[in-house]
Amino acid sequence: MKTRLALVMHQPLGSAFTACAQHVLGRVPDLQVFDIVPDAPPQEQTDRVLDWVHQGQPEEPILILCDLYGATPFNIAAQALRQALEEGYIIHLLTGTNACMVLKALTDQQENPESLSERVRQGALRGIVNADPPPDC
Repeated sequence: MKTRLALVMHQPLGSAFTACAQHVLGRVPDLQVFDIVPDAPPQEQTDRVLDWVHQGQPEEPILILCDLYGATPFNIAAQALRQALEEGYIIHLLTGTNACMVLKALTDQQENPESLSERVRQGALRGIVNADPPPDC
């Protein structure tokens, strides 16, 4: 079963990651974007995320990617996650999202949502490379 993917981020980051993924993959990515504006009421945004969650079946795994741990988009996603878990949904939340994570989530679908979550997290780490030129000998 394919994992449903959502980006819950400060506006316009989610849309920018989507445009980047479309450019790299050459197709419109299958993900939901919640770009959170600065003055957005958090409960309304949590309800929007939950409405999207409820569009799927509880046995359909979900992975939500956020930009900054502890920031408003994260808090919105975390509240939606808590409620969805109480309702029996299979849902995971990762923060610190970078382009590698988005691409990994879109291209490396796993049957096991825990495995996908970990592979996406590892994709972020592998994308961080010290690319300084070596010192001259």
